[in-house]
Amino acid sequence: MSDMRLICASNNPAILAANLARSPLLDSLPLSVIEAPSAALAYAQGMDETTEDILIFLHHDVYLPPGWDALLRARIAEVAARDPDWALIGAYGVDDHARGWGPVWSSSLGQIVGHVALDPQPVQSFDELLIILRRSSGVTWDRGLPGWHLYGTDIATVARAQGLGAYACALPLIHNDGYKDNLDQGFGDAYRFLQKKWADRLPLRSPIIRISRTGHQLWRARLQNWRARDIRQSMAVDTGLDPVALAAACGWASVAP
Repeated sequence: MSDMRLICASNNPAILAANLARSPLLDSLPLSVIEAPSAALAYAQGMDETTEDILIFLHHDVYLPPGWDALLRARIAEVAARDPDWALIGAYGVDDHARGWGPVWSSSLGQIVGHVALDPQPVQSFDELLIILRRSSGVTWDRGLPGWHLYGTDIATVARAQGLGAYACALPLIHNDGYKDNLDQGFGDAYRFLQKKWADRLPLRSPIIRISRTGHQLWRARLQNWRARDIRQSMAVDTGLDPVALAAACGWASVAP
């Protein structure tokens, strides 16, 4: 029996089949696919319905190249050697200096993003594309967090508030995500939820925005996104491209250690 499981919140079988389902590690690791009104509810349900200690929460538009499972085990060993009580590992995270650590491919940005983490890097937030949680750390998802945004910032803050480690590690993958026009109402709802929940720990820094008491960064980001719409659209690549080919183009045809 495996000590790891993948958990994905998805309501789009076509996207799942074109991306995550093509990952070779699904031949050896189980996958739970859950539909729910929010990411946090889906992931909490996934924890309730499973028993594995290492849980890999990820998007349905993620592709994990050959050798990724072996690489993950190596990265877990590196983190555990440094911090036996670690709680979270992510493929992309932002540290206390707002520096992004990866690397990962983003189709919405048309490029590899994140500094390469040669060693585990402590971070204050994660991109939600992939987050690994050690169940025995006691950290879990807040079922009250609405929608599909900022749960990577919330879960990292939960861990850090309990004195537990959250790290970004070099776990190359393909995020075949589509262009996003702007920060929608659902993002605003999640932003305000975190403002209230973590009022005594503000400011926080998510991968795309600073969360502050005033919240002026939200309307500023929306204005900047609107002004840069044409540039951002030109950067995005077709999500219909083969993720296997994208991985090869990135030099990640195999990521086995």
